[in-house]
Amino acid sequence: MQFRIRGGNQLIKVLSSVVYDLPAPVNLSYFWNFGIILGSLLAMQILRGFLLVMHYTPDIGEAFSSVVRIMRDVNYGWIIRSAYSIVFFFFFFFLYFHIGRGLYYQSFFIVNTWNIGVSILLVSIAIGFLGYVLPWGQMSYWGATVITNLFGSIPYIGKMLLEWMWGGFTVNDATLKRFFSLHFILPFLLFGMVAVHVVFLHETGSGNPLGLDTSGDLIPFHPYYTFKDIFRLVFAVGVFLITCFLFPDLFGDPINFIPANPISTPLHIQPEWYFLFAYAVLRSIPRKLGGVIIMFMSILVLYVFSGFKILWVTGLAFNLLGQIYYWVYVGRFLMLTFVGAQLIEYPFVQFGVIRGLVYGSYYVFCIAVHNAWGGLLFFNDK
Repeated sequence: MQFRIRGGNQLIKVLSSVVYDLPAPVNLSYFWNFGIILGSLLAMQILRGFLLVMHYTPDIGEAFSSVVRIMRDVNYGWIIRSAYSIVFFFFFFFLYFHIGRGLYYQSFFIVNTWNIGVSILLVSIAIGFLGYVLPWGQMSYWGATVITNLFGSIPYIGKMLLEWMWGGFTVNDATLKRFFSLHFILPFLLFGMVAVHVVFLHETGSGNPLGLDTSGDLIPFHPYYTFKDIFRLVFAVGVFLITCFLFPDLFGDPINFIPANPISTPLHIQPEWYFLFAYAVLRSIPRKLGGVIIMFMSILVLYVFSGFKILWVTGLAFNLLGQIYYWVYVGRFLMLTFVGAQLIEYPFVQFGVIRGLVYGSYYVFCIAVHNAWGGLLFFNDK
């Protein structure tokens, strides 16, 4: 079904079919606005990255000083660099909301769209980690050391892979240059993946809050949803600007304001907040290899959802038991994020084990819980 409200130029027709005349379910809510916000933040981040790379020096002797020079000497450098750091927080905040909405309304049955979305999450985490290393502060250096050392636990090839990644026998100048190159290149790959994500979404159409078939009740995307998107985007940009101007260092780690010192280990080493839940799972497992496997599986398990089958109505709008189980899962995710930021001591390690088990159980039982509740409703209806 297509709504033709534009004509004439062929390019206008193509853009019209993608944006203006795109058929969309009539009952989409504001939870479907996160995609436009994420796309806008990514575009702004690439632009700011171009500006920063003109002044950054990927050298272990100059990297920290070049960041200081950007903040103090470059015209408007402080706001560009602060915005670049803060956007990463907002980007992952909205990205996790986007994925959480997909889990709640079970959008993973749009298989190709879901799988490319999970791939976008993985690439985004990689870009965030690589960018975290570039300032070459204390937390940058030791975070890179801890996280890259995880690859050394891979049997047979771990040591070789680690030395290849480092470009030596420890994190050094070659490591920084490689991370800088990847951090510069990967956003363009991410931008292409987002384009593929949108193409798949337009081929299959969006889900909807009720989880019902709305193929007979569609409306054009413009003007009904463009104004919703613009309103949410303006609100998000407003919050972002307030944070940039009033709290530019709100999400920065104080330890990272100290230049990297390989012979002085910080009391507590932790990654950025968006990786804390996986880090909490990692350090809760006594054996290093087992922890690495479980940590990666806590993210890669999202791919498995696309292979599940729902027997009744898609989504949790009418599923009380599924809603309770989902919010327990969200609570455990937040608790793991909190535990990952704490010192490795009692009781946080034990909390990490318990919360990790509850967190992982969601992926095992959520579809069964949904089908059981749906079967109960339909059985009673009969």
